[in-house]
Amino acid sequence: MEHRCEVAVLGLGAMGAAPLYQLAKAGVKVTGVDRHHPPHTQGSSHGDTRITRLSVGEGAEYVPIVRNSHRIWRELEALSGESLFEQCGVLVMTSSPSYDADDASDFTHRTLHLAKTYGIEHEVLSAAQIRERFPQFSPVLDTAVGYFEPGGGYVRPERCIAVQLKLAEELGATLFKGETVLHITSDEQGVTVITDRRTILADKVVISAGMWSQGLLGKPFDTLLKVCRQKLFWFELEENARFAPVSPTFIYYHGPEESNYGFPPLPGEGSMKVATEQYSEESSPDTLDRTVVDAEARDMFDTHVRGKIAGVTSRVAKSAVCAYTVTPDSHFIIDEHPSLKNTLVVSACSGHGFKHSAALGEALAQWCVRGSCDLDLSAFSLKRFAE
Repeated sequence: MEHRCEVAVLGLGAMGAAPLYQLAKAGVKVTGVDRHHPPHTQGSSHGDTRITRLSVGEGAEYVPIVRNSHRIWRELEALSGESLFEQCGVLVMTSSPSYDADDASDFTHRTLHLAKTYGIEHEVLSAAQIRERFPQFSPVLDTAVGYFEPGGGYVRPERCIAVQLKLAEELGATLFKGETVLHITSDEQGVTVITDRRTILADKVVISAGMWSQGLLGKPFDTLLKVCRQKLFWFELEENARFAPVSPTFIYYHGPEESNYGFPPLPGEGSMKVATEQYSEESSPDTLDRTVVDAEARDMFDTHVRGKIAGVTSRVAKSAVCAYTVTPDSHFIIDEHPSLKNTLVVSACSGHGFKHSAALGEALAQWCVRGSCDLDLSAFSLKRFAE
């Protein structure tokens, strides 16, 4: 079978659903392809909640992107009637025996500096203030420092993807789910995408294939990208656990090389999601172990929860695995493919992409329509690796 469109979007997770919707909104004849049935649990865009905040400690280049995303999440809520963005605040804190108040590389300090630079509403909290406002963090050390951003919170990844795909279809987009891309070629006239079911002829292509990018994109992506397995845990709460009436999402540095992040207990669930990140062990789509064993849960609790978060038990309500596709400097790659014409790559996002996805979808749609976008995405060019 042969299918023609103006733009094909390959991969419909966070970074694919967003441009698909924005292109359909712009009146473009757009087609999306995914090897599974999004939203799904096979990639990187699942797990109930994702942190979002305006002061992004990973770098100043992200601030205007996430600002736009917050606007778009609210627009999508108005269109769909779904709750997508919970503005419960974000607490970034350092409570470590090795804490140095003069260490400019400390993540909490970097976050605070960006907030001051860009006029983002925030508060600086002492250890006493953290304990008073958020009882779940009563174990913090006396030297702890916190950054609280009331405008942050969390987004619901599965809902965000589902809403954008649904709206895109209502606007005329074509979706091919459960269909695997096998091969891509291009010339001056356009791009040919061969799947296991059909041939797609497109004027332009956006590739947002996540951990499948290594095998699909060829050089230099096959050596630049690595896939890292991540574990997510939902620990049951103690019967009389004390939490603030409105509890924040959090990023918690508690040792020289130790940090975790988590979310407020969701209504009716009786558990708290806590996770961390690892970048030392590599995996692949074919070898990714999607099961979490008891020893991993015990290690997570003993290292990142016990004595650090009050009111949380070691009992695991549920667990999950997702994959981060990571670049050498942990920043995004958003650029034209070096050898495929009319092809834009948006991967990998190194584990901190979801909060930016709505705005990047808008920018990628602009690139497809007019060849440029309103956001400055030059920091994410492939050229930085050659240099």
